[in-house]
Amino acid sequence: MTPRHQVSRAAITLIKRFEGFRAKAAELEDGRWTIGYGHTKTARSGTEIAEADAEALLLYDLINVAHAVNEWTYAPLNQNQFDALVSFAFNIGLENFRRSTTLRRINEGRMLEAALAMELWRRADFEGERIVVDALVRRRSYEKSLFLKPVDAWAPAPSPVLPPKIDYDVAPFTLTSPPMVLKADLGGERAIAERAAPAPMIPLEDTGPTATETAAAALAERLQNIAATAPGAEALALEAPASETVATEAAPAAEATADTAPEVAVAPEPEPAATPEAVEEPLIEAAGDEAPRDIDVVSTDPLLAAEPAPAADADLAFTPKPPKPRQPVSILVWAGLGFLGLALFAAAIKFGFKTPAGENLGGVDPLVMGLTTGLIGIAFTAVAVYQLLMRLAGPETPPKA
Repeated sequence: MTPRHQVSRAAITLIKRFEGFRAKAAELEDGRWTIGYGHTKTARSGTEIAEADAEALLLYDLINVAHAVNEWTYAPLNQNQFDALVSFAFNIGLENFRRSTTLRRINEGRMLEAALAMELWRRADFEGERIVVDALVRRRSYEKSLFLKPVDAWAPAPSPVLPPKIDYDVAPFTLTSPPMVLKADLGGERAIAERAAPAPMIPLEDTGPTATETAAAALAERLQNIAATAPGAEALALEAPASETVATEAAPAAEATADTAPEVAVAPEPEPAATPEAVEEPLIEAAGDEAPRDIDVVSTDPLLAAEPAPAADADLAFTPKPPKPRQPVSILVWAGLGFLGLALFAAAIKFGFKTPAGENLGGVDPLVMGLTTGLIGIAFTAVAVYQLLMRLAGPETPPKA
């Protein structure tokens, strides 16, 4: 038996926030009257009420709602889930709550799906059409958030570990039309809803660069100053290849800093080593990054001289040998296989089917041995006949065009 819960202050605050306080009774479209925080049972024309008395009437109305939630839910609930369901049932009505998908999913133990099903109740009939009401969207969001709020601690779901992905299963809960902003006057004699006037669009004034743009410009200027006063900036500028336009623009700056820049000692390039007389290398005019391959190099190393030089472009001149054609099997082999199959089939008929019942040949049933031997014989004979017919038919000739 599940424990019975009582309405807490969280549910009362949530209901009061979205119901709104009405000090004087107002008539609804169906002829009933409402007063306080959505109270309709004892409301009459001309009745006035204080805010404290309205809260007492709300607590009186929530007695039946809390009893229904306790009676109709069979899965264990925590206090947050119970408060969210009380607010949800008070808003949509007890009969609708009893037939709702939310209650069905709760009794099945699927709490997350029950919270998502609350989003189905966010429309209302207004001026002959069923529209999405912005206040109902926000109320369902608050109730779903309270329903999913754990009592002890939140379950971690860090984005670097579990990056969110789009879920197409919740497509029925997405908006296909923009929600309409409605306004209900809480002080009139009739409880009606009207379209709220759209907020005017105020153009933004141009007040100059924003703080982010100013900070970015200051940072870029500082980085340029640091790069210009770096100790190795001139040496890097000499080594780096530059176009004529860049060299022309950088010339005045280089002359201005020539007096203060430290002198850079350039080491002399080492002279190339003397080439042995026995090595003869012809002059090569490099074309791009590749050099010709047909270069003969004569070396004085006796070990290298003893080995024959590899042929030029040996990898390009290599051609794989064609596979040897398979020799066809002789006709005598297939004929022998056919006679062997016929002999096995005859032996199966003689020893398998003519052996008296009850006798065993080496512990094996004669009928089973006969069937097995007969099948093997039939297979051998069929293969031999097929190969002999293919040999006698000769190779196929392609049709003439």
